Amino acid sequence: MANGITSETAVTIGVDLGDRQTAGCVLDATGQVLARWQVRTTRARLQAAVALWPGARVIREVGPQSPWISRFLTAAGYAVVVANPRRVRLIAASDAKTDRRDAEVLARLGRVDPALLAPIQHRREQTQHDLGVVKARDSLVRMRTLGINHVRGVAKALGHRLPACAAEAFPARVRAQAADTPLPGSAALVAVLDQLTASIRALDHELATLATARYPGTELLRQVPGVGPLTALTYVLTVEDPTRFARSRTVGAYLGLQPRRRESGAQRPELPITKAGDVLLRRYLVTAAQYILGPFGPDTDLRRWGLGLAGRGGKAATKRAVVAVARKLAGLLHRLWLPGEVYAPVGYQARLGRAA
Repeated sequence: MANGITSETAVTIGVDLGDRQTAGCVLDATGQVLARWQVRTTRARLQAAVALWPGARVIREVGPQSPWISRFLTAAGYAVVVANPRRVRLIAASDAKTDRRDAEVLARLGRVDPALLAPIQHRREQTQHDLGVVKARDSLVRMRTLGINHVRGVAKALGHRLPACAAEAFPARVRAQAADTPLPGSAALVAVLDQLTASIRALDHELATLATARYPGTELLRQVPGVGPLTALTYVLTVEDPTRFARSRTVGAYLGLQPRRRESGAQRPELPITKAGDVLLRRYLVTAAQYILGPFGPDTDLRRWGLGLAGRGGKAATKRAVVAVARKLAGLLHRLWLPGEVYAPVGYQARLGRAA
């Protein structure tokens, strides 16, 4: 079965990953099917399935298990290409979608030109581990927000309104309210909110220590007002390698902060941003942009530029300005990180222009 074909350009393997079963399709250099297989999604079974074609090009879509499988196959000597699902519409829109067919479509696309698949680069295992801590904190924050909103909703339905306060102070406010007017189920939920707040504080301390000890580049990013230790660490972990980007302005597009484009003739409609890339980092950058443009944001070039956009009229202009500042902030952090520059809040952009 073409055992002698070992070159990565001669054999292409399309792999459709599943949580339990994985389908594969093997093509030769002419596009003929050499083999099809379906195995359990384990290291041993996958290694046995591809063993006949060492050094082959392996094409697969991104998914929950793709990071470890990508590292595993790359270490075994295969040329792994992780396809961006936004570029593989032939699979999502197929009228005859099966694991067997999906694997063949991936193999045929990858055999022609892997660049068409806009390959995704997975993070290193250590980076994935550290980013997991950041996302665990985010999950706890969202759980706490859900609990607070529930208690506020219960109080409002009974004709009460709990005062606005920070999330950390919310349990004490609820207990004070319950002394006069008990809220159904609030005691148990408030106890959980206290536990969540304690866990969030513990993770904040762990992440601050992690940033200082393992990612000193975060200090460069924190020079920008509005960028705290959490945003800086999430940026460093998500981008991972700043040399991946030849131009700083492309980082905003990588994080989904670039508006979509659909030009046709003289028509150039305004479209929303792509929202590609990491959701959590995009949210942190937008939050930082809101602070920069807010009443407590210090005077900087970025703030002046953003306020100029916001002043062009209407609520929509303000929203566009926030996104634009977040996009420019993504590029600014890259410029500070890569050469290790000292940030000047005012005059930095002009200095960059003279240097160019």
